[in-house]
Amino acid sequence: MQMIVLSVALPIVIYDVMTDAGFTPVVALVVSSVGPLLDIGITWARTRRLDEFAVVVLAFLVLGIIVSLIFDDPRLLLLKEAAITGVIGILALGSLVVAPRPLMFYFGRRFATGGDPARVEWWNGLWRFPGFRRTQVVITTVWGVVFLAEAVVRGILTYTLSVDTMVVVNNVAPLVIVALLVVWTALYAKRQQRIGEAHGVVVEPPVAPA
Repeated sequence: MQMIVLSVALPIVIYDVMTDAGFTPVVALVVSSVGPLLDIGITWARTRRLDEFAVVVLAFLVLGIIVSLIFDDPRLLLLKEAAITGVIGILALGSLVVAPRPLMFYFGRRFATGGDPARVEWWNGLWRFPGFRRTQVVITTVWGVVFLAEAVVRGILTYTLSVDTMVVVNNVAPLVIVALLVVWTALYAKRQQRIGEAHGVVVEPPVAPA
């Protein structure tokens, strides 16, 4: 809910209010960035850590603001949103070639273990199973391809649609796409788990600490 309010709804409201009040689109977009910044700041204050996505978003947020202020072009600020997902897509696909393990293996470990050492060890141990390795490769490939495709489409739309329309698209589309990917990932992982269990591969995670 925090992410939806601060990173999706608040930027749209701020942009609409400021442009209606006579501010330029660039100024309105820069100020609307306070929403995602608050989201990241609150998360850090609560957990004392930033996840990988937050770091990437923060870096491109700052870079986009600087570039747009220099060139006074609101579309450049909008374009940085597509660049974020594009970079993540490239990193995901690149990890299949140059990294020891696919990118989504590490993201999956973070969400599946909660950082608990025993569960991290359990997750790392799953890599010895061919079915698990294949599942991580497929998940990483799908996320990488979808993120790259989404970045290209949003890049084209940035210079096709109006700035007002793209403010809404940029704040809503990523949330919808990630939600769909998460649902697909969960269903696909469950299906692969059932296949593994059917072949006698049953590895239960350790009980999480209370």
